[in-house]
Amino acid sequence: MSEPLPPVGEEELNGYVDGQLPPKRWAAVERYLAAHPDAARRVATDIAHRQALNAAFAKYSTQPLPPELNLNRLVEERLRTRSHRRWQIAAAVVISLGIGGAGGWLLHTQPTLDRYERAMAALEHQALASHAVYSPDRRHPIEVTAAEREHLAQWLSNRLSRAVSPPDLSGFGYRLIGGRLLATEQGNPAALFMYEDADGHRMSLVMRPMAADLRVPIAQWDRNDVNASSWIDKGLGYAILGPVPNDELVRMARQISGTQG
Repeated sequence: MSEPLPPVGEEELNGYVDGQLPPKRWAAVERYLAAHPDAARRVATDIAHRQALNAAFAKYSTQPLPPELNLNRLVEERLRTRSHRRWQIAAAVVISLGIGGAGGWLLHTQPTLDRYERAMAALEHQALASHAVYSPDRRHPIEVTAAEREHLAQWLSNRLSRAVSPPDLSGFGYRLIGGRLLATEQGNPAALFMYEDADGHRMSLVMRPMAADLRVPIAQWDRNDVNASSWIDKGLGYAILGPVPNDELVRMARQISGTQG
């Protein structure tokens, strides 16, 4: 008989955010996030902040180490003085630099993604977090119901400053139940449309504004029992995800791509 899996702790949630979680624990953490919407929302925010910091410091990744962080220089400075008090002050400065400079330096010298990969990563993380938070909610998964479809489309179009509308997925057995406004990690608006089949299974479709020149073809990915397809076209990123086979999901994505914009 196999031993029970250990519970998910804060250290593992941090490892998930950093992308350094052991592979054997990845599924357990994502099951935990799917069952704990508050934790999923917090983790999604942490991931978004990390991506934003990496993007902000990406331009420094090829620059040499600043002189004030050179280890040889710090050692020489230490040897030039015998004053314990002066060394304490120097240590305090080093600690300060470690927090304000070295910490940031270590962050921005990590391998960085190109702008297409960063855009897709942000889209996929937001879609996964939104699906994990809202799709299990049986009472309030959306803000505006499908009964107000025209109002929903107009409201979200106004907020996103571009035309968006909920696609018709009835041919795949999924009816629209409504939609809601989302916020990106930069504080910009994005849209979520929610669908449901006769058995209560739910699909999420996220539409997120992107740079007008970005184009990324439909790509498949999955997390646990959730399959997903995402792409970027005409200034919008799209991600549709739910518990359906990959081939059906691709057909959905192609239909959506052909009817939007």
